[in-house]
Formats: sequence, C-alpha cells, structure tokens
Amino acid sequence: MPASLFVDSGAWLAWFSARDGGHHEADRLIREAIRRKIPLLTTDLVLAEVHRLLLFRAGIKPAAAALDVIDRSPSVAVHFATAPLHREARGWLARFHDQVISYTDATSFALMTSRKCKVAISFDHDFVLAGFSLWEAEP
Repeated sequence: MPASLFVDSGAWLAWFSARDGGHHEADRLIREAIRRKIPLLTTDLVLAEVHRLLLFRAGIKPAAAALDVIDRSPSVAVHFATAPLHREARGWLARFHDQVISYTDATSFALMTSRKCKVAISFDHDFVLAGFSLWEAEP
C-alpha cells in the first residue's frame, strides 16, 4: 500500500462530475484511499485547473463547492508551488522537452519526487512516462 497518493486534475474532475466517463473509477479510487487512510496530495496548480474547468463546464457554485470539499477534507494536503518546485518543474520540462507535458504536471512530478510519493490517482499517462505508477486499488 502506498504511503501517499497524488491526485491529478483529471481524477478530481471525474470525481466531481457524475457525467464524466471516469467518474466511477475516480470515485472508487479516492474513496478507497480515504477508507485506507492513505494521505492524498495535490497542488494549488491542479486545483486551479479543476476550478477553471468546473467554472466553465458546471458554473460558479459547483466550482466553489469542489474547492470547499477539498479544503475541508482532512485526507487531502494541498501543496503550493514554491521557487524550488518551480526549478524542479523546469527540470522535468527540460527532461521531457520532446513530450507534451504541462507545467502543472511537471510541478506535480516535482512535488511527488520531493515528498517521495511514487503513485498517482490519474488518468494521465504522463505520470507513467515520468516514472510514477498509477494506483489501481483492488476492487
């Protein structure tokens, strides 16, 4: 069992949207992590992506409610981009200069490395490309 799990924007979006094709899997994985008391990590940049997409897809109230749920959860730690994370993210972007990897994902990789988090709840293959694993909790 992993010591912690990083939650990417795609997983959060799927969890908050019952119409999302990944909703059931995101719901299962996040609930299982919480049940097992595995700490969940994410970044302010991931939350910015989640808020923006929910804002334009679902509206002001659902976007705000999603942030409230994450902020209130004792299972989730939100880490903020710092100058050292920025430098590390730039290193990830340089390492994968020929791949389409967002700055948000590169910052996520930097945080995961600094926190020794090797596993993510994500539907994004970039995490595997960067050497991390995707969590597949036993049903």
